[in-house]
Amino acid sequence: MDRAQEYNAIAERIVAHHRNDTTDQADGIMEVPVSSYSAPRRWAREVEVIFKHLPVMVALTCEIPKPGDYKACEMVGIPLLITRGKDGKPRAFINACRHRGAPIAEDGLGHANRFVCPYHGWTFRNDGSLFAVSEAHKFGQIDKDDFGLTELSCDERAGMVFAILKPGIELDLDDWLGGMIEDVAPHGFETWHFLTSKEMTGANWKIAFDGYLEGYHFSTLHKETILKVTLNNLMEFHAFGPHMRVAYGTTNIGVMDEAKPDELHRFEEQGFTFVRTLFPNISMYLGLGLGQIAQIIPGPTPDKNRTILYYVHPRPPKDAEEEAALLATAQFLYDVTYGEDYVLGERIQKSLSALPFDNVVFGRNERGNQYFHRWVDYYISDNPHERPPEL
Repeated sequence: MDRAQEYNAIAERIVAHHRNDTTDQADGIMEVPVSSYSAPRRWAREVEVIFKHLPVMVALTCEIPKPGDYKACEMVGIPLLITRGKDGKPRAFINACRHRGAPIAEDGLGHANRFVCPYHGWTFRNDGSLFAVSEAHKFGQIDKDDFGLTELSCDERAGMVFAILKPGIELDLDDWLGGMIEDVAPHGFETWHFLTSKEMTGANWKIAFDGYLEGYHFSTLHKETILKVTLNNLMEFHAFGPHMRVAYGTTNIGVMDEAKPDELHRFEEQGFTFVRTLFPNISMYLGLGLGQIAQIIPGPTPDKNRTILYYVHPRPPKDAEEEAALLATAQFLYDVTYGEDYVLGERIQKSLSALPFDNVVFGRNERGNQYFHRWVDYYISDNPHERPPEL
């Protein structure tokens, strides 16, 4: 089945759900322990096993599009430096000088072919190799090949750069992304324009991610915002390994009523829309003529997360007026995500500690949440059970 046929089938199911007042459903209701959102030992294992041993997105291609571009950031306590070499390939390193551990680049985006340690002046190339030791004749004899930056496995697909944060673990990105890459790649993210990014904090990382996985809350939490464009509690789920694509009906779904079955795919963003999630922490939304990519990072404590919202556009703004309009849309999306979802998430985090019962519950309509939590449990289990069946 090609992409058009697949989307035709999705749109057809969305239309049927709308007509019948139904939605895609799991086999039953699922309970998740309240402690899943707060237990320090469990949280530490999630960070170690999931965020340090599995591939995670560390940059968008459009953040570092040219040779010499770099991004310095921090994830789960690990300082990172992502560079693009003269050969066009991205590389990821621990952002720490091999002399005494000082960071060699300040957090943010930039362009440099050399990085000079601010402590003692050791200089590194952007491929991670040690270029020079300051006053080497006084320092003593070392083999420069042994003192390059600590490199992490890194690769790039569909406009995103991934790395494994634990040194020495091989990255097979095609195997990790599986069929999800075929769904994302046609958007051509590698040529998109980076507009801006915004950062916010919230509750436990899974409380934050839960909000990206269902539309059951639109008519209450988002009744003045998202509900005006997206229908409440009307979803269709599909999985690619631990990654998901969630389809939603939009409020103008009626435009598909008279369409031919083989033309329904043309109504993406007119009658239906998608949110795509990459396990464990990426949510991608491409509606409103602007892309929002949410990157959820656990910590610094079990009850907290740090989320970076990236805003991208298929091309650079043609003028200042268009740029202002795009930035206004980005601000709207940020205000909804933080002011509605994340503020409530922090209140949920506080109330969980006072609950007189042991579990929260996910309904049959919250199929994506159920699937996500099963994959988290799968990875952190001491004796992994069978992989969760795909949606």
